[in-house]
Amino acid sequence: MKEIILIKNGELALKGLNRNVFEHTLIKNLKKALESLGEINIRNAQSTIYIEPTSEEYDFDEALTRVSKVFGIAAFSRCGVVKKDINDILAAVPVYLKETLQSIKTFKVEAKRADKTFPLKSPELCAEVGGAILEAFPHLSVDVHHPDEIVTVEIRDFAAYIRAGQIKGAGGLPVGTAGKAAILISGGIDSPVAAYTMAKRGLKLDAIHFASPPYTSPRAEQKVKTLLSKVALYSGPINLAVVPFTEIQEEIGKKCPEEYFTLIMRRMMMRIAQKVAVHQKCGALITGESLGQVASQTLPAIGVTDSVTLMPVLRPLIGNDKEEIVAISRKIDTFETSCLPYEDCCTVFTPKHPKTRPTTSLCEQAEKNLDIETLIEKAIANIQYSCIV
Repeated sequence: MKEIILIKNGELALKGLNRNVFEHTLIKNLKKALESLGEINIRNAQSTIYIEPTSEEYDFDEALTRVSKVFGIAAFSRCGVVKKDINDILAAVPVYLKETLQSIKTFKVEAKRADKTFPLKSPELCAEVGGAILEAFPHLSVDVHHPDEIVTVEIRDFAAYIRAGQIKGAGGLPVGTAGKAAILISGGIDSPVAAYTMAKRGLKLDAIHFASPPYTSPRAEQKVKTLLSKVALYSGPINLAVVPFTEIQEEIGKKCPEEYFTLIMRRMMMRIAQKVAVHQKCGALITGESLGQVASQTLPAIGVTDSVTLMPVLRPLIGNDKEEIVAISRKIDTFETSCLPYEDCCTVFTPKHPKTRPTTSLCEQAEKNLDIETLIEKAIANIQYSCIV
């Protein structure tokens, strides 16, 4: 029996006149995610995307795993395809769903008749299919309220589609439909989660990492690349800019009051990140900050940090607690990598008593001895770029 993957769009159905743009991007992202598995045909009709492999040896299990990570999908399923003939449907259901039906005790049938020319109405189709299942599997019984499995038969434009249950999709919006933004990524738990969260809202991602050798090791940089590769399974390829930050931190350590070290460091990061983001045609910066989590993430500190940028700064985790962030990091498989003990530049020159209620004027006074423009120019001139897939 021919098989396909049937995909239900999520929020895309609500996009009105822009809907075609979102659906086109989703199909493009699906093709990119599945291209290495072999040739497929994709078509879109009635808020449903049909993925039809051209080879009988197609790896459906791997394809389903990849589809589960593509944003913009509400649900998807592996389906058997038969002619829109009741006899063909009744013969196919017990055979195609044999493995599933043998392992359960109760079931229910749902029918969806998008093609209203089909002679049986939905309740009649449910009754016929349910009868065929009970005849083939006498151990089963019908439970319309709490079944072990739901058998679905959809009568659509070209064929009838048979499936048992469906898989929840990644949700969100297709990556690329909301523009592009740059994530400031350190190597901790929060920033990869922030990157994933904003990719889910349709943003294509670039990434900026600040490295401070010899205070930070090559393993810390490799850790960041590993984290981004895990996020890229959802977001697609990510361009990474590694900014040399050693000289800037040493200058801050020599010329600025200790309690302002972290704030001035973050202000320098934001200045550089904005220039990199503009060069990369990004419309915003993204950080993994959560309000009040550390001294540099109090409301006054965030205001002081943002005062050096004109670009929007998105903080998707601002209202999340650590448990919520950790839960997402485990879901996307970044938690264990984030916990590897390789220091990032944010832990270098950490003050014993950081300023928690700073003002912009006091920060400007504290950094007056720095040659800010020269330091930024030198750092930008030595950025190393790569692409993470």
